[in-house]
Amino acid sequence: MLQFPLWKKILIWGVCVFGVLLAVPNTQYTKVEQHNDAKAVVAQLPEGAEISPELQAQLDQWPNYVPSSLVNLGLDLRGGAHLLAAVQLEEVYAARMDGMWPEVRNTLRDQRDKIGTIRRQDGPDDQLRVRISQPENINDAVAAVRSLAQPILSLTGVGTFDIEVSSQGADVIVQLSEAEKLATDQRTMEQTLEIVRRRVDEAGTREPTIQRQGNDRVLIQVPGIGSAEELKDLIGTTAKLTFHTVVGRTGDQNARVQSRQLLLPAVDEPGVFYILEKTPVITGEQLVDAQASFDQNNQPAVSFRLNPAGGRIFGEYTANNIGTAFAIVLDDEVMSAPVIRSHIPGGSGIITGQFGVEETAKLSIQLRAGALPAKVEYLEERTIGPELGQDSIDAGRIACFIAFAAVLIFMGLSYGLFGIFANIALILNVALIFGLLSAIGATLTLPGIAGIVLTIGMAVDANVLVFERIREELKSAKGPARAIELGYERAFSAIIDANITTFIAALILFVMGSGPVRGFSITLGLGIITSVFTAIWVTRLMIAIYIGRRRPKTIEV
Repeated sequence: MLQFPLWKKILIWGVCVFGVLLAVPNTQYTKVEQHNDAKAVVAQLPEGAEISPELQAQLDQWPNYVPSSLVNLGLDLRGGAHLLAAVQLEEVYAARMDGMWPEVRNTLRDQRDKIGTIRRQDGPDDQLRVRISQPENINDAVAAVRSLAQPILSLTGVGTFDIEVSSQGADVIVQLSEAEKLATDQRTMEQTLEIVRRRVDEAGTREPTIQRQGNDRVLIQVPGIGSAEELKDLIGTTAKLTFHTVVGRTGDQNARVQSRQLLLPAVDEPGVFYILEKTPVITGEQLVDAQASFDQNNQPAVSFRLNPAGGRIFGEYTANNIGTAFAIVLDDEVMSAPVIRSHIPGGSGIITGQFGVEETAKLSIQLRAGALPAKVEYLEERTIGPELGQDSIDAGRIACFIAFAAVLIFMGLSYGLFGIFANIALILNVALIFGLLSAIGATLTLPGIAGIVLTIGMAVDANVLVFERIREELKSAKGPARAIELGYERAFSAIIDANITTFIAALILFVMGSGPVRGFSITLGLGIITSVFTAIWVTRLMIAIYIGRRRPKTIEV
């Protein structure tokens, strides 16, 4: 086992050198980070554009031929913003019922000879109530509406339908089934997570943590952002864009409107309120692009483009409603209400208002990412300053150095020259951990540092097992080479068993845990892999080289 073919030696040392090269950029963290940021900016510049001297200076801080991947620092190390938000799932039920009204209305109109006239009634937000004038045929109305039900395509909803239809007197009552509510909750939370992630990613932040907690809560942690308020400005609004027919306008904010109408304030006209049809003509779901731009008066605005279906609806509506006002509503505020002068094909338009340049940039990001399916309520918010993160880094660094020094001294005093070999392998082990973390773009948190410190202590376990076995074999009057071979051979199964069980525990922590727990499990799991590699192959290769060159008659372990 002490005979290594050349290809194996090259492979082992190659892995070590490559791991060290990947870890080196972390020793110049600030310079490499500025280099990477400048590189990203240059990649977005138009072809042939001139690079500014400041940008070139940042690019020159780190050579391009050396790896530049870094270990991302988590919120507790870098500072940043923490938000815990609750998603208002009930709003989605109300929107679903409101969206079903045109389809239910058209279906019941086909039964008018049996059920008479129909009229929508006020009721709970999660119900759609329709009154018919001939209640003796209420069962026909219920059957007609029930034909609109669709089967639920989910494991928990097999054999069930999305709506439940019942009657009460002359009213047909439509509401979501319990199975559909569960499926809707799941879709809403997944959509919320994805949209929040898109908005944060488009703003250029590093390694955000966006996770679901419980049934209706979302945890958002973004390292490097200035404050919780800044983060809320980015993701705090639903950015829900809708287009409504204008019924009228008034200066009375308490004006009475019909149940199927809305009274919303105008952004550009203080004291003016628009009366709108509640059901929108087009929603932001048909939006495919939004960009910051300028209007005809050279004022900041947001231009938008609809998908083919939305463009067709938009074109047909403008063709059939020339001379009427059309309100563009964003988050329950009328941004503008232009009068349709002519047919507008193509599905493109512009949103004007009292915007600044930064506001149009943020709004375009929010619109491109899509509207949040429901409003979010912030239950908890914290801003962690970078100085607190630096304190954590310093404390973690001191802990690592103390643990590192203690282990090195212990191994050197306990096993002499073989302990020095183990110490060299331990140094390579830590370098390989940081190299792997950099390569996979992992985020290092304070619990992750704890995992590294634990790995440093555990890393020499395999070497201790091997060296103790070698000691026992030497007592049996075996030669040095044979004792070393038997020591590695007989300790191998114990090393593998011990590390596999620990790796399984780290894997369970990663799968079942979240946030800091995952950070700990990642560094622990990677540490186990690198520890086994350095203990079984790197240390043994160094010992084999020593034995092959010196050929000692006796060895001291």
